[in-house]
Amino acid sequence: MRLRMSLQTRFIISVTFLLSILVGLILFFIQRKEVKAIFEESKNEGILRAKYIANLNYRRLLQWDIDEIEENIEEQIDQKLIYVVIYDRYNEPLAANDFIKDYEQIYSSSRLEGEITEQSYFFESKNIENKKENRILKILEIEVPIFARGSPDNWGSIKIGLSLEDMHREIQKTRLVFILIGCGGLLVGIAGATLLARRITGPLKKLVAGTIKISKGDFSHKINIPSQDEIGNLARSFNKMSNELLQTRERMEEANRKLIQAEKLASIGRISATIAHEIRNPLTSVKLNIQKILQSTQLDEIEEEHLRISQEGIGQIEKFIREFLDFTRSSELNLDRFSIEQILEESIKMMSDSLDQKKINIEKNFQEGLPLALVDGDKLRLVFLNILRNAYEVVDERGKISVSLSLREEDGARKIRIEISDNGQGIPEEDWENIFEPFYTTKSTGAGLGLAIARKIIEEHKGSIKVIKKEGRGTSFEILIPYGREK
Repeated sequence: MRLRMSLQTRFIISVTFLLSILVGLILFFIQRKEVKAIFEESKNEGILRAKYIANLNYRRLLQWDIDEIEENIEEQIDQKLIYVVIYDRYNEPLAANDFIKDYEQIYSSSRLEGEITEQSYFFESKNIENKKENRILKILEIEVPIFARGSPDNWGSIKIGLSLEDMHREIQKTRLVFILIGCGGLLVGIAGATLLARRITGPLKKLVAGTIKISKGDFSHKINIPSQDEIGNLARSFNKMSNELLQTRERMEEANRKLIQAEKLASIGRISATIAHEIRNPLTSVKLNIQKILQSTQLDEIEEEHLRISQEGIGQIEKFIREFLDFTRSSELNLDRFSIEQILEESIKMMSDSLDQKKINIEKNFQEGLPLALVDGDKLRLVFLNILRNAYEVVDERGKISVSLSLREEDGARKIRIEISDNGQGIPEEDWENIFEPFYTTKSTGAGLGLAIARKIIEEHKGSIKVIKKEGRGTSFEILIPYGREK
């Protein structure tokens, strides 16, 4: 079974591995260079010390005072200087401290060979056994020539053995420091890799979560990643995609709604003409008979009142049949250039008597210089009358109806916006879409076809009508009509 690791874990492991190799290589080369520098320092120190001992015993060498030289050599011996051997010009040992005399191989022979100058020297690292302390000594052996002052001839040489214990301790200390530095750098690198991994995988997790929500149909979900890098660009592309999907779904839902409505209308239309004919013929007879009876002078007041009530009922039935046929009938628009402002004014004027009865105040806010719109003036007037009549019915006495006209740019198209608002009782938000469905009504009277007819007419004009939020009490209808559409 394969072990599944998150992207963040794999990123941290990969970066840690690469950092370990990189830090290891850097420390390896730095440590080698440092060890070389420490060794070079010890070698130079040995050369200087050998020359110092040679100069210190120069006068005794001229006098051939071997005892004094060996006594002076013993005084120079310390924990670091293990042995000193002075050779003559024939490479024979002349003087040495007691310790090295027990090591015949080291004591007996000089290592300087070939052409020798004052800058010549020999060095070698070796291990020798300390017979008294029974331990191995790490030695740096250095030999330099001795020249008589003012003479080019080599008088002899001096060989010393320096303990490398201090150097090795310094190297170990240096290695420990480098190891600590490497571990510290590695920890810092791992912490940085973790932060970087979270910075990378955090937005990716948001994208994954957003993808899951999109797959479940939540196209309104947005990913907030403000960075300007590739991940930020990906998030913005994702948001753009989800917005386009949301718009596509809305268009599909709208198209589906229109298709369902068209199917409903097709079904209703097939029987509407027959029903209207079957109702209208006997209804016309009844209406004519009632009118004829009302002309009689023998009716009393009660009979006349009942007949007039019946006449009003017949009028309501005829109105319903007319609206029903208008809604189901497919008709062509009689398009021409009209002033929307003029159509609105005419609609308000047709409602003036009713508005005056309730002392309703009409507020107008029309933008100046609006272009003429290519519309069917009569049908658009019917839309405005339906909305104004609904507003009239819901506002109280001395209520207010507001009408505004302005230009609006939407989806790259310029449209005329008509807003009709009232301060009546308002419509619950959950019913905002239902009120445009045929036969849906919240009133005790009416067939519920007025707003359905209004939406049908507006959509035939390639526009839209909807209820929008408004401040305070009442209802506000927004109508958008493109004014540049050609026939």
